[in-house]
Amino acid sequence: MYPVALLAGGLGTRMAKRTGPRLPKALLVVAGRPFIDFKLAQLASGGVTRVVLLLGHGAEAIADHVGDGAAYGLHVDIVPDGEALLGTGGAVRRALPQLGDVFWVTYGDTYLSVPLTEVEEAFRRAGRQGLMTVFRNRDAWDSSNVALREGLVTEYRKGAPPGTFEYIDYGMSILTVGAFAPFPPGTTFDLAEVLQSLIAAGELAGFEVEERFYEIGSEAGFQETDAHLRGADKRQERHDL
Repeated sequence: MYPVALLAGGLGTRMAKRTGPRLPKALLVVAGRPFIDFKLAQLASGGVTRVVLLLGHGAEAIADHVGDGAAYGLHVDIVPDGEALLGTGGAVRRALPQLGDVFWVTYGDTYLSVPLTEVEEAFRRAGRQGLMTVFRNRDAWDSSNVALREGLVTEYRKGAPPGTFEYIDYGMSILTVGAFAPFPPGTTFDLAEVLQSLIAAGELAGFEVEERFYEIGSEAGFQETDAHLRGADKRQERHDL
């Protein structure tokens, strides 16, 4: 299983009423536990063994809570933001030595159902420099932003008017080190720029997932995620009886 770059360095300004000025979003208590616990446990259950946490705001608190990852059955490395903030793309670029030639990228405020082994097999068959998981959202859970055609992502545009796209970026992609070649070390750029570069070159495959995403980046998303994870715990309790 490829290692996972987990971006969890944002300020979480939309959730400031819950986080206050200090608590990082990844440590928000959801369904009775810090959200990062659910995220890491989910990755481990899918077969992931290595996670590289890319941290900014609240880095020390998250690092103290997660430790070396052994409690989750993982090996966790920490790459903190430096003095200069480099954006999501720049943060991943800085962590390439820890990630290797091929790796997953995802976010610390999302809870996603991705068949990791199946997606990795699809990525290898596609022979491209990247793969984006997508969901046929049709503007239901957020504004759709992706066009998918014959197994390739052909357009990716955030903020598109409703009805423009059927699919949405699901929030978990596979990237190669070569995808970052156009971006020099130490420069500031967004991960979306990497994806756009791959699309322009016909190098971004797509994989459609079946289950909706959950997130804690908004109050409504937090409430839905809390209810979903509480329901999952109850289902697990019934299964264990």
